[in-house]
Amino acid sequence: MPLCIEGITVIPHMMVESMRYAQEPEPAVGARVQLFVRNAALSGAPPLVLDGQTRTLFNGRTPESLLETEMWGWHDMPSAMPDTRLSLPPDAMIVWTFNGRVAPFGPGGNVKIDAGPESAPWLSTAIAIEEPDCRLSAVTFTGDDESVQPHSMIVHIANMSESVVTLEACRLWTAQDAKTPRILVAGPILNAMRAFNDHAAIPAGEKGGFVVDTGVLPLTYAAVEVHVRKGDGEVYSLWAHLRIKKEVFDISGGWVNSKIEGKGPAVTHEDFLKTLKRLYVNTAHLSVTPGYSDTELYDKYPLKYFGAMRPIEQWDTDEMLPKIHAVECLGEPQYGGGRPVPPQEVWEGLLPYATSRLATTVTHSEERIWRDYAGLSDYPHYDAYRVTAPSADAWWKYDRWEKKIFWGSPLETIGDMCRSLRELNRPAPCAIWSQGPHEGWDRYGGRNRTSPTPDEIRLQAYHALSTRITSLYWFNLSLKTVVKWRDTLDEIARIGREMRLLDEFMIEGDAYGFERITKQNGELDWDIASVCGRRAALLFALDLDYAADQEEKVFKFGEPRDAEWRFPLPAYLAGIKDVFRLDADGIYTATWEMTDGAVVISEKASRVVVYVATPDPELRTMLEEKRRRLIDAEEALQFDPARRDEDFQKLVDLMQ
Repeated sequence: MPLCIEGITVIPHMMVESMRYAQEPEPAVGARVQLFVRNAALSGAPPLVLDGQTRTLFNGRTPESLLETEMWGWHDMPSAMPDTRLSLPPDAMIVWTFNGRVAPFGPGGNVKIDAGPESAPWLSTAIAIEEPDCRLSAVTFTGDDESVQPHSMIVHIANMSESVVTLEACRLWTAQDAKTPRILVAGPILNAMRAFNDHAAIPAGEKGGFVVDTGVLPLTYAAVEVHVRKGDGEVYSLWAHLRIKKEVFDISGGWVNSKIEGKGPAVTHEDFLKTLKRLYVNTAHLSVTPGYSDTELYDKYPLKYFGAMRPIEQWDTDEMLPKIHAVECLGEPQYGGGRPVPPQEVWEGLLPYATSRLATTVTHSEERIWRDYAGLSDYPHYDAYRVTAPSADAWWKYDRWEKKIFWGSPLETIGDMCRSLRELNRPAPCAIWSQGPHEGWDRYGGRNRTSPTPDEIRLQAYHALSTRITSLYWFNLSLKTVVKWRDTLDEIARIGREMRLLDEFMIEGDAYGFERITKQNGELDWDIASVCGRRAALLFALDLDYAADQEEKVFKFGEPRDAEWRFPLPAYLAGIKDVFRLDADGIYTATWEMTDGAVVISEKASRVVVYVATPDPELRTMLEEKRRRLIDAEEALQFDPARRDEDFQKLVDLMQ
């Protein structure tokens, strides 16, 4: 038979246990399955033609039948594209994906697959859907500032098996024609992989990885194939299918293009643009805007565009690509204005962008069901806010405090939801809409303050950052919001400076450790987490010992207290030379020691603490120089509405 399955990648569904809902959700028993299907016919044989009539059966059922009975959430089999005709030549590959919801389309299931004419099938085989014991945990494409096309790849591998695995080689299967991104052709074997700190062997239960120079890559889809060798000498492949996009840590603001009565869009006014720059915002939910995009204001205060990008051909140009963050064209499909949009319809809505160079996003809304939408977009993110805002979870059902509250929910569930989204969409990167101030929220549960406090903003942002996101979008930073909630601006600016200090390590790294620490009496104490890469580990300690003030109805944190944390590190970071704490105001010496492969830190702290552990003794100096450059750029703006009344008054006057 001409078709063979070269590899299978299984991403099991999951759902965090900490969330509370008005009704119990369905169990997470499905999986997203990628089938790497190659035309194994001899060279010179005619290509196989795949179209909407191509027979594909799974346990004897069509994809449409499996969708109709809700056994699948979505798929991209040939029948999903009835108007598309693809030619798969010998040795070329196509990746078929289905997102199973129930047995047998989850871990432990067995599925018979048939494809091609019934009289002369191209493929007839059975597969086992198994939990992976080794996987590509994160795949990140990187490049120079001067080009949107990446030229190198960072791969993190999680070895959950009981034996060591050793890195051997890798290659990319890429589309040769952007208009047929499904047809992939093998590139050269890349042996010159640089294992993290020369640790090519990844111990059992550990993570490792490599960096490899790929040459300039096209902005299309690729299958990543990594060869690893087991302890017994067997070499096998790990696979992933994702879009090639150069990863950049962007900071966005929602609703920044809101209009001022009689004065046009806010982004056409320099004082507002200075404010956004002071908050480190470089991206916005924004399209081309006359009075901004076509003036020198754009050159002085560039904001990457983030929206529907239609017509596609006007955005998919060499001139526009450097100015684009990503496509966001579907709103919140899990809400859908009262009718959730089925995942298959979301896939269809994103399909036109597949032949472009534009990366797509989906805004997820509800952890209870977003596993059904896993893998649909190139760069998933979510919005879920923890105080005085609409929510999908039932805040009154949390038993975190002595009394039930209706105005907020546990801040740490932001991190839980980020981990959920990350695991469901591996190895693709993820982002988040993080709760900032907003002038339009109502009072919830009797709370008078209708936006989060600076502490509530900081903790939500850092619970997300500690999971390794690669962009953060503030909701929201409209002019009206900025004027109404001045007391939040300094905190957002400080977090922005800190994110710019950390961004390169977020891009290079992968989530490594996480632990929720409790006190002896069982009360929550700290969340500790790490993001690790070849140059450094970012170590986060996030305060869980906060109170739900029943009078003010805000979350309050106590004074710094003595703490000791143990952060295990991967084997490739065994040679730690320096550990230091950092924040917007400086870099500080930490009290630490290395014990049994872990950094143990003693500190007196509350709220958020971030450390860098590195084998490079010069990294501390480099980061302090970077911090100073950030401050110099802030001061060069000569505009600080958070701290200078005359600058804030300019924003107030703009509103008049």
